[in-house]
Amino acid sequence: MLATLALPASDWLGWLHEHGEGELSAARQSVTELLALPRGDAGMLPLWNDATTALRNAGALANLLASVHPDEAVIERAEALEVEVRSYETDLYLDPDVYAALASVQPGELDDGAARLLTKVLQSFRRSGVDRDEQVRGRVRELEARLTELGQTFSRNIRDGRAITRVPSSALAGLPADYVAAHPAHDDGMVSISTEYPDVHPFLTFATDAAARRSVAHTFFNLAWPVNDPVLAELLSLRHELASLLGYADWPDYDAEVKMIGSGAAIAEFIDTVSAAALPAGEREIAVLRERAVQDGERVIDVSNWRYYTELIKRERYGVDATQVRRYFDFTKVHDGLLEVTARLFGLRFTPVAPSDAHAWHPDVTTYDVSAADHGTPLGRIHLDLHPRERKYNHAANFDMVPGVLDAQLPESVLVCNFPRGLMDHRDVVTLFHEFGHLIHNIVGGQQRWVRFSGVATEWDFVEAPSQLLEEWAWDASVLRTFATDSEGVPIPVELVTAMKAADEFGKGFLARTQMFYAALAYRLHVERPADPTARMLELAAAYSLIDPLPDTHFYAGFGHLEGYTSGYYTYMWSLVIAKDLFSAFDRDDLFDAEVATRYRDQVLRPGGSRDAADLVESLLGRPYNTEAFEAWLNS
Repeated sequence: MLATLALPASDWLGWLHEHGEGELSAARQSVTELLALPRGDAGMLPLWNDATTALRNAGALANLLASVHPDEAVIERAEALEVEVRSYETDLYLDPDVYAALASVQPGELDDGAARLLTKVLQSFRRSGVDRDEQVRGRVRELEARLTELGQTFSRNIRDGRAITRVPSSALAGLPADYVAAHPAHDDGMVSISTEYPDVHPFLTFATDAAARRSVAHTFFNLAWPVNDPVLAELLSLRHELASLLGYADWPDYDAEVKMIGSGAAIAEFIDTVSAAALPAGEREIAVLRERAVQDGERVIDVSNWRYYTELIKRERYGVDATQVRRYFDFTKVHDGLLEVTARLFGLRFTPVAPSDAHAWHPDVTTYDVSAADHGTPLGRIHLDLHPRERKYNHAANFDMVPGVLDAQLPESVLVCNFPRGLMDHRDVVTLFHEFGHLIHNIVGGQQRWVRFSGVATEWDFVEAPSQLLEEWAWDASVLRTFATDSEGVPIPVELVTAMKAADEFGKGFLARTQMFYAALAYRLHVERPADPTARMLELAAAYSLIDPLPDTHFYAGFGHLEGYTSGYYTYMWSLVIAKDLFSAFDRDDLFDAEVATRYRDQVLRPGGSRDAADLVESLLGRPYNTEAFEAWLNS
């Protein structure tokens, strides 16, 4: 039986160093053996797989621990290991001897999976510049090394740039009782609101004090500014130089080549198409918010008050009070309910692993072994790190810790979020379902022969679709009532969920425009590399967003996706189009229908990246995906 990764009971620093060096050594050895084979020998592909598995093992763990480990020394070593892995990967993909060896393998002699692997690998070599002269290859090495360093710095500045806004204790008026209890006043009568999501989002949603909301929003939207300005400027410049060296018009063209969308120009077209489609609904919704705000003497809907007035509209027009909804979403019940729902839906079993056996990096982390419910076959291991703390990654994401390789190693995934320990907003529940969708995809799709296709390995603009699809289960009354109960054990009323869903429909137009503002910002910064990113951000906000920014704020500096997604933030909306189409295959009156859920698991999730995303979707739907379901949802 395959074993999971044995984490250390102590001395994380020494263990990480030994583990990382061991994996890098294994990668080098596999490449040496590959080069020793006769040209054309198909045995090169398993050796390539071994090498890239070792690199994934080292890189994934380093990326995770740099984001979650509480020990600064371990974080620094993890970041250094990331650099080592990236450096070796850069050298590997620029090595003409390795490229020539792999290119000598004849695709016609391979099975479909191996032939697909060879095609993808050779494409990656060419995209790295292996077929360019030594001067270009040398510059590519320099650029890749510097980009790795800059990317780490950009993310670190956001992670370590947490800030506090001090507001009068009276500014907690309107907030839920548990939030107020968690924010006691200091001796001077002031309270501290951090830039952590569990602090700032509820405050901007419920606080009745408009001035305090503006102060908190001002701090939040200046995260990592101005320290990230020169970092971002250099990132954008060097990405453009790298793309140009490799023969592309700009970074978005280079980045989009291996995505479903295909080109940078198509990104711009998609952004404008969705923006236009969302404008009528968005303008109607903003008019409603503005009309309500005028009653309080506010005439502008901006980033400090749109959540507050949206919540008021939902309460006053739809009878949905989020402070009352929260009482049905105790964190522990939601946590356990999510496991039960997804186990039932996907035919899985989650078995708790004792902390003394798991040896996780922090006591907050819970660990589960995942197996097939029907025959008990081990599928992998998951770690749930769900509460905020110092130096921890401050968004929500699934991290690949160990990539799955069939008959070699089990996949391991880590869910990293920042949820409150008590009652949750329903928005947080939706986020948890969303991120858990990535985790399920990684585990179920992690049974691949070739590591390149393991887990969430589809085109990048498809990866959000399975997670956006799983959000639908967080809106279904029959699903929610299996775990959403108040303190006396009474399930959430069906009528309340119906009202919540109706209320949630309000805002989809202006929120789609907001997403397109983010997408346009990511795209345009990379295409234009403006000398004044603040001015360009404000221009794009005026063109796309229906919500005004606050004066003297610099959202882009704390926009972490400029590192991970680079110019491709459009992918969230692109994936949503597909997710809405995928959902059309399910029976909305019975979301636990085992037949369709099993087909979805086996035809869309299980293949990982072994097939193109469009083919995966077509295998479930029986037709190519289209925009009809998305357009119907947007215009309903």
